[in-house]
Amino acid sequence: MIYPNTYEQKIGFDQIRSRLTALCLCSLGEGLVRDMAFSVSFDDIRRQVKQTMEFVRILKEEDFPDQNFFDVRPSLKRIRIQNTCLDVEELFNLQRSLATIDNIVTFLHRCQDEENTIPSFPHLYGLTADVKTYPQMVRRIDQILDKYGHVKDTASTELLQIRRELASTAGSVSRALQNILKSAKGEGLIDKDVSPTLRDGRLVIPVAPAMKRKIRGIVHDESDTGRTVFIEPAEVVEANNKIRELESEERKEINRILMEFTQTVRPEVEDMLASYEFLAQIDYIRAKAKFAIITNSTEPRMENKQVLDWAIAVHPLLELKFSTYNTQHPDETPRKVVPLDITLNNKQRLLLISGPNAGGKSVCLKTTGLLQYMFQCGMPVPVAKSSIFGIFRSIFIDIGDEQSLENDLSTYSSHLLNMKNMMKHCDGKSLILIDEFGGGTEPQIGGAMAEAMLKVFNKKHAFGVITTHYQNLKHYAQETEGIVNGAMLYDRQQMQPIFQLSIGNPGSSFAIEIARKTGIPDEVIKDASEIVGKDYINSDKYLQDIVRDKRYWEQKRQSIHQHEKQMEQTIQRYEEDIQKLHDERKVIISRAKEEAEQMLKESNAKIEQTIKDIKEAQAEKERTRMIRQDLADFKQDIREIDPDIADEKIRRQMEKLMARRKRKEERKSKGTRNLKTQASIQTAIPTQPLEEDSFVRLKGQSTVGQIQKISGNEATVIFGHITTNVKLNRLEPAEAPKKEKNVAATFVSVQTRDDIRKTTLNFKEQLDVRGMRGDEAIQAVTYFIDDALVARASRVKILHGTGTGALKTVIRQYLNTMPPVADFYDEDIRFGGAGITIVELV
Repeated sequence: MIYPNTYEQKIGFDQIRSRLTALCLCSLGEGLVRDMAFSVSFDDIRRQVKQTMEFVRILKEEDFPDQNFFDVRPSLKRIRIQNTCLDVEELFNLQRSLATIDNIVTFLHRCQDEENTIPSFPHLYGLTADVKTYPQMVRRIDQILDKYGHVKDTASTELLQIRRELASTAGSVSRALQNILKSAKGEGLIDKDVSPTLRDGRLVIPVAPAMKRKIRGIVHDESDTGRTVFIEPAEVVEANNKIRELESEERKEINRILMEFTQTVRPEVEDMLASYEFLAQIDYIRAKAKFAIITNSTEPRMENKQVLDWAIAVHPLLELKFSTYNTQHPDETPRKVVPLDITLNNKQRLLLISGPNAGGKSVCLKTTGLLQYMFQCGMPVPVAKSSIFGIFRSIFIDIGDEQSLENDLSTYSSHLLNMKNMMKHCDGKSLILIDEFGGGTEPQIGGAMAEAMLKVFNKKHAFGVITTHYQNLKHYAQETEGIVNGAMLYDRQQMQPIFQLSIGNPGSSFAIEIARKTGIPDEVIKDASEIVGKDYINSDKYLQDIVRDKRYWEQKRQSIHQHEKQMEQTIQRYEEDIQKLHDERKVIISRAKEEAEQMLKESNAKIEQTIKDIKEAQAEKERTRMIRQDLADFKQDIREIDPDIADEKIRRQMEKLMARRKRKEERKSKGTRNLKTQASIQTAIPTQPLEEDSFVRLKGQSTVGQIQKISGNEATVIFGHITTNVKLNRLEPAEAPKKEKNVAATFVSVQTRDDIRKTTLNFKEQLDVRGMRGDEAIQAVTYFIDDALVARASRVKILHGTGTGALKTVIRQYLNTMPPVADFYDEDIRFGGAGITIVELV
């Protein structure tokens, strides 16, 4: 049971209705907005919401024919009567709106599949089932009217003849008047800038009153000032009379054309009215879709039962108000609506919200009432798509001051009257909304009455949202099944409300804190605390602590949820990368197999040629058989080779990455080592003469390379895939690296691949070593360059600052010994200059 006018005003739906009216294109949709009503039919609500969301998609993605919406229903109803006809303007509106109906029906008949069986917008398509279109009638009107809505000369043969004669006569009158004007100007009877004008449909000459006797003709009018009279010269009177007659004949012919056309329209009036009802529906749904886009409304999950489970619910009017304010005040901190999360189900049907004044309790209540009412009026709602909306048969509300001088009702009496109606009519399919439950009278009896009424609501299994400050109601809700406490959160440090609802515990009114903030004297606050007693004060503090802890853990929960979401996204990216690598690997293997097959074919041809030659030379048959057997064995051996070996490039790259990661892990396990200690350990290696093909490493480094050639005091050394020239005094002998099996090098563990991807994703191209000691900085730079190579970075930055320059010198001396470093130099003076070293990697 809903009393629409009162209810809509209290929750603000009257403003929603006004905004929808403004979004309509014409009175067609406006009428349906006025008639929009609360529905309890699940199928009807679901159909309307889906129609609106389909139109949202159209407005965002399609070019919809929404021009020329005209309501010609009054005109069509009028011409039901014989001997009536449409006027020219009505005919023009009929033509354009019928064309719009035809275009919309054609648009909605588009299909999304090749078999043309599934409409692109099925729920809107259903509206076109019984709609008739009139393309032939539109074409007939096009023969009568031009694109500006004027009757064409060719609308009929008679009209064409009349207008030609009219034009000819008007031309002769104009020429005659020009001659008279020329003569009068020559005699000085009129001014030189005077030209013919029109009065009462007749061409006349403006003349000064003193000269009117000197021009023979009829005076038709004079100006408001009396300084000019308008004379129709006698020479053109007859011609003007003829023009008047022709204009009369023109009107009669146009009326005859309109009457004749109206005769063809009259039998179609009823079907046309149905077509215009379709156009009204489109205008109405379009307005709802426009509003849904403006308010970011969505289609929630719908269930045909009593349930309410919302996430990120926003009051649309408050959102629009803040949006307008932020636009008008761009320099101020933007105002944002705090979204509402609320759940009502069979286990917690009644939500009792408590908390400080101006903390958002009433806004929560109004948001609940407004969004549920919008949904049951067939509108999308501004909530998360995962939200669940149920169907309530009746909604009751008690909010605001309803005292009535006419009915001799006080505020409390009006509340009691509302409670009486609620208790009488509510049931398990009702939603009740009560603000400041039990208020308006003496607190003790008001709280007792409210608790007794709450028992009745709970006994009747009603659903509802109730706000209160009474402690007895909070205790009752905490102990009673079907009722749950809720609190509006409050920031005790900032002493301001957060406007966030937390369900599960009651809230504190923060009366003492708010009083202290507003400047109430401390002695008054102390006296008030003593009056209510320590038990009450302690109870209120406990509530505040509960609210604080609840808020803390809620923030933790949200943080965990965000991290889980990020982790899911990262895992998804990893899986996509792995799939991509698998696909690339298959392509490479397939290409390698094709090349191997080609090689086999070429080898086969050569061997066959050899056998042929042997036969021609009359060789032994046994020798020929052995050659063929060797060929077959060769083919089988190649087919049995591990296909991964064919992908030599991938194998080498994986070896390189594994070796680099292994070195990094070894360095981490050993901890930070002093460079001097490292050097002393390295000097313990027996010195050997350096020669070509011997294995070496740079002093202070662990990467092993092989000397390609020696020229004087320099050697060309191969480090992995990098060849570089190094001074001999910077090299020292090293043991040959252990060779690993190809298969082991090829199949890199999943953990290694994950480490590489993690390093690539998290790598930042700048290292800050300010404040570190020399050895710490060197160690950090080593890891940093290592990660840069894994991430395939070509250019990185090291931020060491200027200071004394010692740290910069140490780092650059070290960079000079690193084979992967191609060059390094100062950053641009605008971005840090000598305090930053840019490192170019090979």
